[in-house]
Amino acid sequence: MTEIVELLSADVPADAEEPAEVLGDAVADGASIGFLDPLPRPHAVSWWRARAAAVANGVPAVWVARTGGRVVGTVQVRFASALNGTHRAEIAKLVVLRRMRGCGLGRELLAAAEKGAADRGATLLTLDTRTGSAAESLYRSAGWTEVGVIPDYAADPDGTLRPTTLFYRRI
Repeated sequence: MTEIVELLSADVPADAEEPAEVLGDAVADGASIGFLDPLPRPHAVSWWRARAAAVANGVPAVWVARTGGRVVGTVQVRFASALNGTHRAEIAKLVVLRRMRGCGLGRELLAAAEKGAADRGATLLTLDTRTGSAAESLYRSAGWTEVGVIPDYAADPDGTLRPTTLFYRRI
């Protein structure tokens, strides 16, 4: 059985090893989530530990999926800080271990993030994903609206520039 839980800032350092594994697995699989391959494990752990202060300040909120007590997926919601944008937030770094994909965890994490954002007052969510990715299909099937495609927006983990599709959803 899988549980989806929101991490508190105090949880992030203790849980850094497991989400770092999820992050590294996603990058090794070609996910364009801000890192290049290979992603050294110490770097991934350090990146996760650095999230603790940000989570303590409410930007971002982080959810993890746990199966058998182990972290197998993560998602973040980054809340806008501009005074004219407090109604919006961005979904970021939705990743699931390869061996756990196809079980609905991505959809569960997305739903938890959407609910968490709504609970904090967000009425508009945005996200971007590599064009043609499995994540793009997930967002469409979950009711997200495509805004458009930006060519050569981000590099894949191997450094190749790829197009990115932008989405939004009113909640």
